[in-house]
Amino acid sequence: MISEYFFELSGEHPLMPAAEAISCISTEDPLSTVIGKGPGHLIARFDDNAFNNIAERIALTRRMGSYLGSFDVGDTEEFKKVKIREGTFAIRTRRFEGMRPEIDSQDVTKRLGTILSKNNDVSLDNPDIEVRVLISDKMHIFVCNAEIDREQFETRKVAERPFFSPISLHPRYARASINLSGVKKGDIILDPFCGTGGIVMEAASMGMKVIASDLDERMVIGCEENMNHYDLKLYDSAVLDIGDVSKRFSDVDAVITDPPYGRSTHTGGEDVMSIHRRAVISVNECLKTNGKATMVLPYELRTDVMNVNDIFVQRVHGSLSRHYHILSKR
Repeated sequence: MISEYFFELSGEHPLMPAAEAISCISTEDPLSTVIGKGPGHLIARFDDNAFNNIAERIALTRRMGSYLGSFDVGDTEEFKKVKIREGTFAIRTRRFEGMRPEIDSQDVTKRLGTILSKNNDVSLDNPDIEVRVLISDKMHIFVCNAEIDREQFETRKVAERPFFSPISLHPRYARASINLSGVKKGDIILDPFCGTGGIVMEAASMGMKVIASDLDERMVIGCEENMNHYDLKLYDSAVLDIGDVSKRFSDVDAVITDPPYGRSTHTGGEDVMSIHRRAVISVNECLKTNGKATMVLPYELRTDVMNVNDIFVQRVHGSLSRHYHILSKR
């Protein structure tokens, strides 16, 4: 059955949460359609069977659920159109990034509750149905069917790993990078600059076959240690220069990688720009036909080796912005 679903986005980046949601939706249901999006939200129509797979893999969304409607500010009479299934209910209201301060959230909750309580009983502590209202450009109402476990990412962040380096993507962004490549459970994922394993850990936890490689043997060993700590398995691993990676690994579904670019990283004495240029060539050679890659660099990549499909910029601090490049094989 095809239904309409609402995604309450995290808002931690202006563009990536929506892009990640769209990629997850289209990957799990190629016939899906996006029917609306705006500040802090996305609305899509897709097969119900895809819902759980999307909820299990997504990182930059807070909640997902059945879409009930969007209403103009002050037009609470329209709430009469909102229908929910049988069962007790509670209403939770959230304002996205302080938007629409003129709306009294408690009044919205009260008005909607009055209408819904005509057919359903209220249960604030243990409701059968959690009705959510997101105050954004409009008042968006949905039933929360899945709350994303964002705490799971905190258990895999750098400081929690037995082997770590301070230079690593946060697990949420590592997972979003994987999702943006459009890969599925069971696909083969390669990280040729694996470092301490942040990307391959997320991919393995999503049910993908992961390959870890790095020039620095200590990193490969440390990556394996971290994988074992979280009871995750490597499909393969190797100590390789980036120029040799495609000789060992080819026809992979996606390459997701965060190459070295800081002064403290191990490069074997080679200039990082040279490493990046060679990396693009090697990544293109590793991919299968129609394969994709996400490459994180501190600048906007200009290349005629691969197709650059999209770029998302994340400001880290004054001297560093990460550029997430979504690439495809030529």
